[in-house]
Amino acid sequence: MNAAINNLTRLCAVLGSPIRHSASPAMHNAAFAQLGLNWRYVAFEVDPKNLRAAIEGARAMQFAGLNLTVPHKLLAVDMVDELDASAEKWGAVNTIQFVADAKGSIHTLGSNTDAEGLANSLREDLSLNLQGAKVLLLGAGGAGRTAALKLAAEKVAELFLVNRTKSKAEVVAIEIQRQFPSVKVTVGYPTKEVDLLLNATSLGLRPEDDLPLDERQFSLKQAYTVYDMIYRPAATPLLSAAKLAGCTTANGIGMLVHQGAKAFELWTGLAAPVSVMRDAVERSVYGNASP
Repeated sequence: MNAAINNLTRLCAVLGSPIRHSASPAMHNAAFAQLGLNWRYVAFEVDPKNLRAAIEGARAMQFAGLNLTVPHKLLAVDMVDELDASAEKWGAVNTIQFVADAKGSIHTLGSNTDAEGLANSLREDLSLNLQGAKVLLLGAGGAGRTAALKLAAEKVAELFLVNRTKSKAEVVAIEIQRQFPSVKVTVGYPTKEVDLLLNATSLGLRPEDDLPLDERQFSLKQAYTVYDMIYRPAATPLLSAAKLAGCTTANGIGMLVHQGAKAFELWTGLAAPVSVMRDAVERSVYGNASP
């Protein structure tokens, strides 16, 4: 159990829009309690136009750290004082540290823990070997771009990029071809089977959302595995349809846990209690029901 909040309590937060679906507070607060830390983690709805002010406000109030979710990860690249190697490599920020220099000034350091979190989850939750795989990726925004670059770095054989705005997918394709010339990149749907269909769009957060793919151009029966970065609801319309099509499926809980564990370690300097964090997320998302 967490100790009472007092004047020594350190704060972390996740900023996003929408944010009501986030299970990060449950996950991080369970980790703080497990290690006996007088820390708390909260969630704030922040409109993109207010993101810079929110980051500066957290700096002024001496927050220990921030996480960023949709739609802030690309915007924040130009709003922090410094990017670490992960943020430079993947071109997006999902974690901010507040670091004091020798003079006591607080600097913001942006990191990206999403890329490794995704790769770890794909291996664990789908038993997927990424090297040599054929992947259909839906979405080319902040999450999609990071996923595409990470998949290319993991040496997938072929990557098919689909985005509502085709030009965004084309920009990502050019970037991959420049950085990872051995990976075959196509903008558009594949005509044959793929090892993985990965949803990096926000379609599925609401039960009334349409599927994030055009079933006239690609059948779910063409995908062996389907991964949805969304974890709440636990079964998105995409995952429900994929199960009916006979696909092996997983939602984004594993990615959330792994990226969260890395953020926890960056902020605290302590090893994250990963199993405790996953249990807390699953209770938050599933309640008493099995996934």
